[in-house]
Amino acid sequence: MGDTVSILRSGGLPCVIREPRVVVADVTQSEKRDYADFAFLELLSAMLQPRLALRGIQLPFRCLRSIPIRSYATVVNEFEQPPAEEVPSSSTFDPSIAFAPPPTRGDAGVQIRKYKPRTPGIRHLRRPINDHLWKGRPVHRLTFPKKGHAKGGRNNTGRVTVRHHGGGHKRRIRTVDFERAAPGPHHVERIEYDPGRSAHIALVRSQETGKLSYIVAADGMRAGDVVQSYMSGIPEDLWKSMGGVVDPGVLAARTAWRGNCLPLHMIPVGTLIFNVGLQPGKGGKLCRSAGTFATVIAKGTQSQQKEEEMQTQESGDQKEKPKPLTQREKQKRERAVQHVTIRLQSGEVRLIHKDCCATIGVASNPNHQYRQLGKAGRSRWLNIRPTVRGVAMNAADHPHGGGRGKSKGNVDPKSPWGKPAKSGYKTRPKWKVNKAVVVPRVRNQGKRRRGYN
Repeated sequence: MGDTVSILRSGGLPCVIREPRVVVADVTQSEKRDYADFAFLELLSAMLQPRLALRGIQLPFRCLRSIPIRSYATVVNEFEQPPAEEVPSSSTFDPSIAFAPPPTRGDAGVQIRKYKPRTPGIRHLRRPINDHLWKGRPVHRLTFPKKGHAKGGRNNTGRVTVRHHGGGHKRRIRTVDFERAAPGPHHVERIEYDPGRSAHIALVRSQETGKLSYIVAADGMRAGDVVQSYMSGIPEDLWKSMGGVVDPGVLAARTAWRGNCLPLHMIPVGTLIFNVGLQPGKGGKLCRSAGTFATVIAKGTQSQQKEEEMQTQESGDQKEKPKPLTQREKQKRERAVQHVTIRLQSGEVRLIHKDCCATIGVASNPNHQYRQLGKAGRSRWLNIRPTVRGVAMNAADHPHGGGRGKSKGNVDPKSPWGKPAKSGYKTRPKWKVNKAVVVPRVRNQGKRRRGYN
């Protein structure tokens, strides 16, 4: 008895099936039954064979390496270096320069590090995985110490002005460049942890002057990237590369890269931005904490064109001449042309001047919201004091204090200073209206989400 080998294709994959061959001879009925059982076992192994063959197949796409390779800097010279050789600007499309790709959302899931519960303090400890951060000290001349009793939430008279502050580890305040006014390409030396903010900061060195500075790092920014600020205008080499003609699409493809700082009028619609300024010539004020961003939803010229098209359609349907604009409508259009509309994560839509600064991308450390400190001592290290309930206080310290047991008495919920804390009490003056806000953020979300007014 021998085997016949045949090659078949199952789902596009080659598989080998062994067909039992029986030598013609006088056999008994029991031997025939044995041969049938043997053939069934051979057929069963052939049916399972394509699954085993998948293990050795090279897939057509590239996967991540199983062994991580450290591709970031570990040592940097903290002294300012003289300008190196002439380096091409990051505004030119040169693949030899390590550009940062445009920002995207959902590239990676939540990456949280858990620990084996060897002690009660680390049983519930959860930390974001940030192995790319610099392990050493910051640049000393770019920091200054945080001293005085203001660290404990006191003012110059020694009274508590900010509750729940006090203690904490010694810190040095990092001087971060929010304006990004220095032109030219900047090389990212390393990504650092900043105890004064939830987002990470990047140490960048100017390739023209060799000056070091700190900026708020974008999500995905790593050591070796090249970033640039276009707040002072379009570089001359970029003008020449485009032939002296400004095409918005080509300009956005050359400049709207992650980590670059641009005026709002140069950023295309739909781009995610952070570190957004509120006044021209000032630094960024909005979307600076970890994982925050805003979205450019409209520009002044586009909104004006839409209004003009709607008016022309209405006048064409009625076959009448368009009415002359009033003084208020003219001011409204002029204001719309000078502003860009952005949407914040809270749902608020507001107008910002077109010359204000903004950085392309999302603020770094987006998994900061998923961290768990694990123990009370770690909160104390972060300069956070306990939050005591009003019911647990004495009557002299809080309106809810005093009494026998845990009852606050027949008292409506109030703040420590007697202001109503619930039932929709309005605290904002009616005359204090922000004209830059087009659509206010949703307030009292707990009731509105349940279908209440």
